[in-house]
Amino acid sequence: MVSLELRDLGAGYGRSAVLSGITTPPLEGGQLVALLGRNASGKSTLFRRIFGLLKGAGEARIAGADSPRPIAYMPQDSGARPVLSVYECILLARMQGRRLTVQAQDQAAVTRVLNLLDIAHLRARNVGDLSGGQRQMVSAAQALVQDPQILLMDEPTSALDLGRQIALLDLLRRLARDRGLLIVVALHDLGQALRFADRSLVIDRGRLAACGRTADVLTPHLLREVFEVEARIEPCSKGRLQLMVD
Repeated sequence: MVSLELRDLGAGYGRSAVLSGITTPPLEGGQLVALLGRNASGKSTLFRRIFGLLKGAGEARIAGADSPRPIAYMPQDSGARPVLSVYECILLARMQGRRLTVQAQDQAAVTRVLNLLDIAHLRARNVGDLSGGQRQMVSAAQALVQDPQILLMDEPTSALDLGRQIALLDLLRRLARDRGLLIVVALHDLGQALRFADRSLVIDRGRLAACGRTADVLTPHLLREVFEVEARIEPCSKGRLQLMVD
């Protein structure tokens, strides 16, 4: 099964260091991992470093992959061309690094992802005419259609309504478990991390503050030190852990 291990990872922009010394145990396929931290803590930089868009110290080591392109990245801004249709944008993402001729299986993959994310009704719409939440779902489709074994998603729920947030995170968790994918999702909603994420990484001012099972990582002490809130983690009437801010 695929795994991702970070070894003394660092990155920055110009002479400004943003990340340093990020080291994790192997993150295994079959899991949804939450990447947590305050604004400007280095979460997006970490994704860009892992994906190879930035250079820096250390190594992001992928093991167990059986594909020449095992990793896909969904940034906060997809950069999708507004003059293209939803179908065309997803098909272009599918064809990145592949043969130049579109095959029947490529078209089938686009249709499959449209149905999976429940956005097939948008296939003929121009991306520029979509709402922010709809564009975000198209970005998720662009990442999933590449059939990655490791998927990095930078705040994929930030523009979605509550129902769509829950549906997408539930789908991602099921895809991770059913297909053995490793999916790393940057989130700001710690309650959703508690509900959906098997493990969590917490970045604080460019360094790794915690890594482990989400229920073990999100402690009152960490919430106070990293997020500067007084809060408790308590089970609800159904036994699910919830974040209670005092």
